[in-house]
Amino acid sequence: MKIEWRNPARWAGLCQGGWHHARKFAHGVRDIVYPPGCATCGLPIAEGGALCSSCWRSVRFIERPFCEVLGLPFNYDPGAGMISAQAIADPPPFDRLRAVAAHDGAVRDLVHRLKYGDRTDLAPMMAHWMLRAGRDALAEADAIVPVPLHRWRLFSRQYNQSAELGRALARLSGKPMVSGALMRVKRTQKQVGLTAKGRADNVRGAFKVLERRRSEVLGRRLVLIDDVYTTGATVKAATRALKRAGATDVTVLTFAMAIAGTIST
Repeated sequence: MKIEWRNPARWAGLCQGGWHHARKFAHGVRDIVYPPGCATCGLPIAEGGALCSSCWRSVRFIERPFCEVLGLPFNYDPGAGMISAQAIADPPPFDRLRAVAAHDGAVRDLVHRLKYGDRTDLAPMMAHWMLRAGRDALAEADAIVPVPLHRWRLFSRQYNQSAELGRALARLSGKPMVSGALMRVKRTQKQVGLTAKGRADNVRGAFKVLERRRSEVLGRRLVLIDDVYTTGATVKAATRALKRAGATDVTVLTFAMAIAGTIST
C-alpha cells in the first residue's frame, strides 16, 4: 500500500484505523485470558459490560412518579406534573434533573470505579442507562455539555468521567457534545466531606463560558452531564454559567443521585 506521506489527514486516518483494530484485537485477547465479569463485583458472567443478578438487584432505579423539577421519587402518585415542596421552596437554576438510580449498592460502585479506578470502559454501559433516564430531554436538546474539570485536576486524573459519559451519550443519542466552551476557571477543593454550604461556597464562580465560544451555548437547549448528584452545588454553579451565556434550557442528567428514600408532597 502506498502511503501519502505529504497528506497529514490521510496519515492520521490510517493511524487511527490501525489503533482501532489493535484495540479490538487486545480486547479479544483480554476476554480469552480474563473471561467477562460483573462490572462491579467481578463475578463471571456471559457478556462483559453488565451486572450479575445479585448486583442488579441492588440497583434502585428512579422511576415515575417523581418531582418533575428535581427528579426526586414520590412515595405515591400525586398526579402528572407534580413538583415537590423542596423544588418550590428552593427552585434550582436548572430546568429539570434526571438521574438513573440512587447512589448506593452497585450504582455507587460503578461511579467510584469510573471516577477513581480508571474504568473508562464502564462509560458506554452507564450511558445506555442514562439515555433511558433522560430520553425526553435528550430528544429535545441541541447539545450535550459535560461538567468540566479544572485543568490541573484533569492533568492529575488524565480523564474527565463526565466527559466520558457525555461522549458515550453523544454517540448513542446522535446529539453533538460541546466540550471546551464551559470551563472550570477556579481550582476548587474536592467536594467530598464538605457540608452543603461548604460545597456551594467551594464552586461559587468556578465556571465560565468562553466568550469566543458563546455561540455554542446562546439560545440552545442543553443537557448538562455529571456522574452523581449530591447537594447539586456543582451542577447549579455550572448551570448558572450556561444561563448567563444565553442557554435557554438546561437539563441536568446524572448517572446517580444521593437520596435517602422517597419523599411526600
